[in-house]
This record gives sequence, C-alpha cells and structure tokens, in this order.
Amino acid sequence: MVTVPSDDVNELLARLDGFDQQPRARELRARVRGLLRYEPGDTVLDVGCGAGLSVAEIDGDGARTIGLDLDARMLDAARRRHPEGEFVLAGAEALPLADGVARAYRAERLFHVVPDPARALAEAYRVLAPGGRVVLIGQDWDAFMIESDDPGLTREVVHASADAITHPSAPRRQPELLRAAGFTGVEAEGALFVFTSDEVLPFLVQLAARVNRAGTVAEERVQGWLAEQRLRAAQGRLFVGLPFVVVSADRP
Repeated sequence: MVTVPSDDVNELLARLDGFDQQPRARELRARVRGLLRYEPGDTVLDVGCGAGLSVAEIDGDGARTIGLDLDARMLDAARRRHPEGEFVLAGAEALPLADGVARAYRAERLFHVVPDPARALAEAYRVLAPGGRVVLIGQDWDAFMIESDDPGLTREVVHASADAITHPSAPRRQPELLRAAGFTGVEAEGALFVFTSDEVLPFLVQLAARVNRAGTVAEERVQGWLAEQRLRAAQGRLFVGLPFVVVSADRP
C-alpha cells in the first residue's frame, strides 16, 4: 500500500472503499482467493494490506490471515474496521516472519511502489512453505484508457503520471522476476475496470495532482484537461479504463 501524507489518509480510504465496493473488484478479489488455493487453518499473508478488507474476507474462509503494511495509519484503520484481524507493521522487503510459515501470499496494488521488487519476491519465497502460492495484483499505470477531446494531451498526462511512480508497469516484469526468484508455474491473466460515471473523478483528480507535482506538463494544460473530464462527467460522457494484471506462481 502506498504511504501517503497524513492529510490524505481519509481521502485515500474513501477512494479505496469506492473501488473495493465495485462488483468487478469483488469478483477480482474472489478470483484471487481461488488462485491462492488455501485451506481452512492455513496461514495467508496479505502484504500491503491497507485497511484490511482482504484480511477479513480470507479470515472468513477459515484461514489465519496476517495483514502487513508499512503505513501505521492504514493499519490503525484496519484494526478499527476489523478488530479480530491480525496486523503487523512491516514492508515487503523485510517480513518479520519465520521461513516457510505461510501457505499463501498476496499483494495487491503494492509492487508499483516497492523499491526492490526482486528482494520482495525473495522474501515471499522465503516465508512460503513448499507448495505455497503467490498472487500479485496490480494495475499498469502507463496503459490507462481515458477518452478525451485532446488524445495527445491525455497521453502526456497518463505517461507523466506513470513516470512519477517507482514501477508504473510492474506487472509486465513480474513473470520474469518470479521465475528468477525460483517460483514455478507462473501464469498471468487480466481484468479491465471500465468507469463511465463521476465515481472515477477522484481518481482523475489524484492523477492530475501527481502530474502537477512532477511538473512535467504545464499546470494550466493539466487543469484544462481535468476541467474537460469534469465536463464529461456532468454530461455523462466519461470513459476510463484501468487494466489490472494478476500474476500467480507456485513455491516449489
């Protein structure tokens, strides 16, 4: 989960809640639970757990789920929302867990900000028992589809936003990195989230703010682009497509 300024935590939680309540998002989480292949009583790790929704869902299946996150404020929210859950302050590159302790490992919307993905996957391999499963879920920030009257400017905005992220297209490299870490049976599949209503506007505002902070596109052009998206929302003409990739593998 991305570490954010304190003033932005409630905004981030609201945005994540809005996304997580989407039927397509619920379907994706259910698909991931199936790919993890855990049984009741197994230990499952949710690395970058955020506010703990998936921890609660997997616990509901009878597994023992440990949620880990580097942002103490997100963990506070997780403990408030899911007081029965188990949450630990830790990052993906240094998990405070014994070797082979887990049957399954999931990380959602995390690896685009992990500084050293290879090290994080080495940690995943270490904490998984033989026969364990890893499932990584993430969007490709450089492949967003946004309809606009100015496609050229939209490409500039999307690419500038992606360039401000540590690993904007992390899922593209994950099959290779998983194999290099020793995992086998690597598979990848995709899911497309399409938004046509104003519920996606907070995401577009966030995207524009990131570009403005980067300073790579003139602010007046970014604000003009955002104004067009707001007008499209008011007129019912929004189209935003967010591609997600799910990569899974076995720990031999």
